[in-house]
Amino acid sequence: MTRRLWLRGLRARLLAAFALVTMLGAAAAVWSSAGSASTALVTSYQQQLTQTIDEQIGAVTPQLTYPPDQDALDQLRAAVGTNTLVIYEDLRSVDGADTDLVTDELRSAVRAENRLATQRITVDGKPWLLVGTPIMITAPDGTRTPSGIEVYSVRDLTDVEREIDGLTMSAITTAALALPLSVLAASLAAGSVLRPVRELRDTAGRLAAGDLDARSPPQGADELAELTATINEMAESVQTSIAAMERMQADAKRFAADVSHELRTPLSTLTAVVEILADTTDEMEPDARESAQMAITETHRLVRLVEDLMEVSRFDAGTARLRVEEVDVVGAVRDSLRARGWLDRVELVAPEETLLRLDRRRLDVIVANLVGNALRHGEPPVRVHVSASSEQVWITVTDSGAGLPEHVLPHVFGRFYKADAARTRTPGSGLGLAIALENARLHGGDLTVDNIDRGGGGGARFVLRLPKDPEER
Repeated sequence: MTRRLWLRGLRARLLAAFALVTMLGAAAAVWSSAGSASTALVTSYQQQLTQTIDEQIGAVTPQLTYPPDQDALDQLRAAVGTNTLVIYEDLRSVDGADTDLVTDELRSAVRAENRLATQRITVDGKPWLLVGTPIMITAPDGTRTPSGIEVYSVRDLTDVEREIDGLTMSAITTAALALPLSVLAASLAAGSVLRPVRELRDTAGRLAAGDLDARSPPQGADELAELTATINEMAESVQTSIAAMERMQADAKRFAADVSHELRTPLSTLTAVVEILADTTDEMEPDARESAQMAITETHRLVRLVEDLMEVSRFDAGTARLRVEEVDVVGAVRDSLRARGWLDRVELVAPEETLLRLDRRRLDVIVANLVGNALRHGEPPVRVHVSASSEQVWITVTDSGAGLPEHVLPHVFGRFYKADAARTRTPGSGLGLAIALENARLHGGDLTVDNIDRGGGGGARFVLRLPKDPEER
């Protein structure tokens, strides 16, 4: 596994490729040189041998009588040397047991072509060169006719093969000695090529870590320099865009906070007025009563929206703080349901008591948003299930509706997001689930959403996770 990971590095792959190419080149050179040397040596030895035999025969043939007798054949065989066979019709002159290696193929070639012929064979792993030639009679007019005498000589090629093996080993040794030098050259070349790549990697890592001032100076005029310049331009563009976005976000957050703060006082006055108005609606005409009730509802909705905006502003500014105390989570959930008159509409499944250090008010906000959302947009029965382990507490809110469409799930916790565009006048501010998620994270926990399997009889499912150990927060 470690070796496999090592070979994934660009430097390692460059070195491996360079070494492989070097070894293949060296192997090809060794094979080519060995083949050439083998052919050259054997051919040279063969030419020398045939020339020597031809000269030896030429020195004796003028002294021969035709047709020859046994003494003439012995004289001819002695002139050629050991491992020689001379044949004339039924007469034979032999010296050496190796003459048995003369093949019928060589004899047929000598008799058919009436000229010197050679053949290389290997017997029991030992190489041999067979030479055969006919003795020709030259007439005064230059005509050459076969005399019927055939001379065959057998020569051992072991020394030649040994010399070839020595040349091959020399070539292999040279290639092996050249390999470390080639690897060193490859390492130096890879270092010069990969240095800019490493610098680009480091620059990209710094950019990813948030250092938008990170840049790599281009070096040279090659493709890597062009890539470096392009990445620098990209980083500059990203930095400019992010700076503009941060300014816009800061302006938007400041605007929301300022507007919320400025609206707080007049809304307090307006709330007091609509409360007085609410006490007198029974004395109004039906049309006036309907208008007054609409004004009261919209005023309460506006107050809730401003309060939610102020809460979101505190999260954005990082000023939201927890007021931690030891709380019975089950009791706090039950109190949240009771305060809103939901105990008869919501099924609570929980142990008798689960103690946890948290902000009770913020837990109430989370539960109210999750259960209120289930009651408004889901179908009964709505269930709240509290469970705990040694490390965490889970509060799960489910309904029995159709669930949320898949394309809606990633946006559920977005600010002002509403899955149904037609529900623009719902009592909620569109910030409830976003605030619930921020409160969960403020506690060091999380809030997730998915759909229960329709076969299980459920719809949307929200899961609040809170750690028991304060150090995990």
